[in-house]
Amino acid sequence: MSVQKQINPNFEISIKTSYIESESRPEADYHLFGYKITIINKGQIPAQLMSRHWIITDDEGQTEEVRGAGVVGLQPKINPSQNFEYESVCPLNCASGTMKGFYQMVSDTGETFDVEIPEFYLVAPSALH
Repeated sequence: MSVQKQINPNFEISIKTSYIESESRPEADYHLFGYKITIINKGQIPAQLMSRHWIITDDEGQTEEVRGAGVVGLQPKINPSQNFEYESVCPLNCASGTMKGFYQMVSDTGETFDVEIPEFYLVAPSALH
């Protein structure tokens, strides 16, 4: 499991990744990765996560962009000094790749802004040699 952090002016994003061996089928070029993201509001104003934009790149250079409302079916409001955590998965046709992106947020004052999700690595144990 690996951990990366990025601190934005008002938000800190932490990511923990894992390889889900029990659900992966390497012989069929199917690798399933799990990730847990923690979003901490370090600012002074509440903000709601409205949507996400992911850029997923596998180790063969194939890139997929995923956009959608909220995360895991939710559009959480994150108050100052509070955090929101969620878990999700990402399937890849390769044993490794990367993910990065943005959360689109709106503050209680109506300001919209993006919070960068730092690039993180998805690596199957078989890719480490």
